[in-house]
Amino acid sequence: MNSSETRVPRGGPEWLPIVALAAISCIWGVTWVVAKVALTYAPPFAIAAERCVGGAIALVAILKLSGRKLTFVAPWQLLGIALTQVTGFMAFQTWSLVESGAGKAAVLIFTMPLWTLLLARLVLGERIRGMQWVAAASTLSGLLLIISPWSLHTSPLGKALGIAAAVCWATSTVLVKRFRIHHSMDPLVLTTWQMLIGTVPLVLLALVVPERATQWNVAYIGALAFMAVLSTAAGWWLWSYILERVPAWEASLSVVGTPVVAIVSSTLLLGEKFKPAEVIGMVLIGAGLAILSLVGWLASNRRNGGVDEGRGSGPA
Repeated sequence: MNSSETRVPRGGPEWLPIVALAAISCIWGVTWVVAKVALTYAPPFAIAAERCVGGAIALVAILKLSGRKLTFVAPWQLLGIALTQVTGFMAFQTWSLVESGAGKAAVLIFTMPLWTLLLARLVLGERIRGMQWVAAASTLSGLLLIISPWSLHTSPLGKALGIAAAVCWATSTVLVKRFRIHHSMDPLVLTTWQMLIGTVPLVLLALVVPERATQWNVAYIGALAFMAVLSTAAGWWLWSYILERVPAWEASLSVVGTPVVAIVSSTLLLGEKFKPAEVIGMVLIGAGLAILSLVGWLASNRRNGGVDEGRGSGPA
């Protein structure tokens, strides 16, 4: 099975996934700044549980308001998605913050494109071709410069936990993609189920792990609302939507714009400084994403040309 076979055809303009990816990068990038603020008022595991509970409530409310039904299919596959994307990712990410602080060790989760490339090739048979290799090399090189693993002054455990979070996210990406191939489910319903199932272990973890009490105030409630509604509920809903329309490796590669937004927003809102390597990294990531967009646009034109000329509209 190649990458074209793992693309699930859906209706709607072909530019919508690009807009969704840009929105996710912006939302998740700003979330790093919001999370830094939230950590001054609440401990990490409490934040993880509270944002996911809030996200689950928001998703259920949206389902009710839109009149959609919370249909349930393939329970074991949904369980696997929930435990990797919600429970595993959030738990390992939070634990890495405990071991390493809210520094660059947490950014190790953005090695997820590397793991997604590998898993998508092994499980889904997705392949990279032609200029896509150039885009991947440019984007991953830029990511490496931003992460700067050679200068992370953190414990080995902190680094391992950050990578574990990345592997969980990559695994869930492939599982969602495989689920969408075999089952037709509204992305909002899929996101709601994974949030409802995956939040339960996080709540139990927050209750078991001894932490300081949460300081409930206006600043923390605002930060929590942003993380629950926009970052968790809306962000993961958009992610499920995107995975319906593009290969898993391409989707994961595209969201590495997130650390770029995180760096820019940290500079503007927290007064943090750019480093030369980070600037070069952002340029390389931007170039890689531009090449991916160009390749996608050219492929779309070829498909549309095929329809116009009566040759059919098979994937490029």
